Amino acid sequence: MSTSLDDISDSLSSVKLTNGVSFEDSTKSSPDERLLWRSDSLIESHVGGCPTQMSTDVRRARLEEAFRTIIECVGEDPERDGLRDTPARAAKSILFLTKGYEENLELVVKNAKFEEDYFEMVTVRDIEFHSLCEHHLIPFYGKIHIGYIPRGKVLGLSKLARIAEMYTRRFQNQERITKQIANAVIEAIRPSGVGVIIEGTHMCMSMRGVQKSGAETMTSTMLGVFLEDPRTRDEFLRICTRR
Repeated sequence: MSTSLDDISDSLSSVKLTNGVSFEDSTKSSPDERLLWRSDSLIESHVGGCPTQMSTDVRRARLEEAFRTIIECVGEDPERDGLRDTPARAAKSILFLTKGYEENLELVVKNAKFEEDYFEMVTVRDIEFHSLCEHHLIPFYGKIHIGYIPRGKVLGLSKLARIAEMYTRRFQNQERITKQIANAVIEAIRPSGVGVIIEGTHMCMSMRGVQKSGAETMTSTMLGVFLEDPRTRDEFLRICTRR
């Protein structure tokens, strides 16, 4: 059964902040305590550098050997003409597809935070993304919609797309990405609220397993006024569905 944006809106109408803590109070806490979703601690500990502190050359060499092993294990000859350079190409590719591990919020946002007397909704929608499912290392892709209401400070528009890129270029699941993006915007500029919706197509459902092509997964995170005020949430959902 598919999920529509209207379904998301209806389900969120009954959601309350956990432990009776208001959004306003939560922004005064530490980053981990403030956010309504604690990102995977293993993944977050890797941000800003390779988890084992290997150089890029060492990582590439080990990846090449691993891909060569994969080719041999499926019964192919890694020395034949079409596959001879595949381990090197695949190693370079996987390093690009997981480059988000080498980035963090400070590096991505830099100084693109601006004082501005603007307190209405800002939305960037249809941000294209590609990621790798952490369960099967098979791609999933789609569009991300991000909205927030500033509280005296706005974020450079391209930085919303860069934040999305940072989290999607990792081994991921769609639910985690949705929360991580929302949390990052909160941490960057402390807005009155944030909304994130992701529409994703998962190849692990279409090219293997259940093999149901055309299925679409939708996830959403609403924080602050996006969670507490139905009118704000509905405005965001209307913007996301406008074509």
